[in-house]
Amino acid sequence: MYYLIKNILEPTENFDRKKDKTQFVAVLSSAEWIENKDNFDMGIEMEIDLSSIDSTKAEVNYDSLTGTFSIPDRNNLSAPNITFAFALDEKGIVFIDDSGLADILIRDVIRTKKWSKPSLERFIYDFLEQIIDRDQVILEKIDRELDELESSILKGTQDDPSWRLSEIRSNLRDARVHYEQLIDLGQELEENENNFFKKDHIRYFHLFTQRVERLHGITSALRDYTVQIRELYQSELEVKQNRIMTLLTVITSIFMPLTLIAGWYGMNFKFMPELEFRAAYPVIIALSILIVVVSLIYFKKKKWL
Repeated sequence: MYYLIKNILEPTENFDRKKDKTQFVAVLSSAEWIENKDNFDMGIEMEIDLSSIDSTKAEVNYDSLTGTFSIPDRNNLSAPNITFAFALDEKGIVFIDDSGLADILIRDVIRTKKWSKPSLERFIYDFLEQIIDRDQVILEKIDRELDELESSILKGTQDDPSWRLSEIRSNLRDARVHYEQLIDLGQELEENENNFFKKDHIRYFHLFTQRVERLHGITSALRDYTVQIRELYQSELEVKQNRIMTLLTVITSIFMPLTLIAGWYGMNFKFMPELEFRAAYPVIIALSILIVVVSLIYFKKKKWL
């Protein structure tokens, strides 16, 4: 699919790079790129293997700038990244994509953008913005979930959240790496080593880099937050265990004198005078109850109960 960069992206069927001076956008499959790459006259031999793409990056060539995108699936952050490649020069940009994502992003640009000063730089900026368009909402959703986990832990109603925290932490780590790569990409575009971009339009790439840096900062903060919540859960778990140990210690302390009495009078020596005393049994019962009551009052005052 070919588009001309005018006030909006205009689809065109009869595109001829050599004749048409208007800057363009093209979206080709890897097979279409192999078939048509000579028509773009970008001076590159780009062998595309979309399955081997593992990062977002840009590389400066003599007559062009080439690179790849590796984008997390916003609907399922744990799923494999969606990948495609690109090549550009001062006349336009070509996306080589078998996934269909590049075409979806371009259609979003067409649907939402209309330019008073159309340019390749502005299109690239809006295209990159579509990649991260939903990220603020996604990060806010993760933040709310972490808040709810923290509240549940403090209320004592939360089961072990370790698995979910590990999953969130892993997703945030992948997002952080993705943002770092986007920052590098934005800086490479901003550097404009081949002078493909107009100097007064370079600011678009700077704006994009600043926004990604903010998202990177939020992601790092949320990742630290997951560590704090895990430590909070461990702390609450230790508090519960300490309470159990305290209760067991109190129970043991209460029954130790009772155990002593039972052991003492369980010896059944022949000349134990208490054995012949009629009131011995109720006295021992009363003494045991008194020991329990006094112990409970003492432990209550010490706030061990």
